[in-house]
Amino acid sequence: MTRSFLRCSDPGCSRESQQPGISYACASCGGLLEVGYEFGEADPGRWPELWRGRQGGDEEADRSGVWRFRELLPFLAPDQLPISLGEGSTPLVSSAQAASWAGLDRLMVKHQGVNPTGSFKDLGMTACISHAVSQRAQVVACASTGNTSSSMAAYAARAGLRALLFVPEGAVSSAKLAQAIDFGALVIETGNNFDQALKLLRQVAGELGWYLVNSINPYRIEGQKTVIVELLEQRGWRVPDYVVVPGGNLGNISAIGKGLMELSSFGLISKIPRLLVVQAEGSNPFFRMWASGDRTLEPLPDPQTRATAIRIGSPANWTKALRALRWSEGAAESVSDQEIEAAKEALGRDGIGCEPASATTVAGLRKLRQAGQIEPEADVVAILTGHQLKDVDYILEERSAEDRTLRLEPDSQGAPDILSTWLSTLS
Repeated sequence: MTRSFLRCSDPGCSRESQQPGISYACASCGGLLEVGYEFGEADPGRWPELWRGRQGGDEEADRSGVWRFRELLPFLAPDQLPISLGEGSTPLVSSAQAASWAGLDRLMVKHQGVNPTGSFKDLGMTACISHAVSQRAQVVACASTGNTSSSMAAYAARAGLRALLFVPEGAVSSAKLAQAIDFGALVIETGNNFDQALKLLRQVAGELGWYLVNSINPYRIEGQKTVIVELLEQRGWRVPDYVVVPGGNLGNISAIGKGLMELSSFGLISKIPRLLVVQAEGSNPFFRMWASGDRTLEPLPDPQTRATAIRIGSPANWTKALRALRWSEGAAESVSDQEIEAAKEALGRDGIGCEPASATTVAGLRKLRQAGQIEPEADVVAILTGHQLKDVDYILEERSAEDRTLRLEPDSQGAPDILSTWLSTLS
């Protein structure tokens, strides 16, 4: 019989938590907790066939790209149904335009923006909201730059829970905020950035008995790790040379690392892809630590980038992310907002839309390729984390929508000549 438990994620501690209920940090050393399992007499060798057989199944859990892999996250009671919106099952497609721009022979992108609320957060949210229900929580809360808030609000609504959202004032995309409000979340504006909002939330949540769903929640990571399982399944279990993700609070890279460690320990993969994490230059404390060789992350008090989803100066999961990069012999990179926009445009030329933070992956690949750190023939998968419509203001501002719009009266004389001249001026 499988047993789940919480343990410290710090390799120097690794103590099993004895704290009742939901906990986020180790009582001994203060490190973040993670979910551990004792799988008993499980037979992991049969799991890939079992997972494949569930595709298109009648059960709601089988239609989820998270719970279809439930043998890897057995923390719910056998009789508990997960809170699901059919998350996961996202496309893996090639992008010749982005590959050419980055200097690669080929590039595959795993588009998490196709999830129910438009971002990868849904993978983790189905897991932690399901756990919140198992703990009889009444109120769930998060600090957010946008995507976490809309995802939390949707899954909380489905579970019948009240959702509270702490956001930095004036620093969240209106599209993301509108999503959260539409699902019934209550909004508290505080501070100038994500780190300030999370600090206040953590101060009050324990006293008020709220269940936190930020990526410090170990069950968020459990749901998010399934992206790498689905990705490998879509590739027939052929492991790529590199997997690259954006870096904000660093939960995504931490989750993928944990998933790969577990798959490797079960003997389901014999090769480990090198993990790459890319941050925006104005919000890159993890990259600075990596590049300098320091062992401790120095937070940035005033992070800046137009890629608002990763505008985070004090990433909570940096120790987990560091473990994942070292274990996979990976690397970190940092790119400018201008490079992010150029990468986003390259993806767009292939009909692949994403929010700015997602495009950091392709921008980072180009930079690493130019530095000779990635070979042109490498087998690379980039994770795109958010939908194109998550930040429409960015698109309209950066792509000069007014310059790409022609106003033409219905009865205009010489319309063919006007249109021909106008089109010739556009790239």
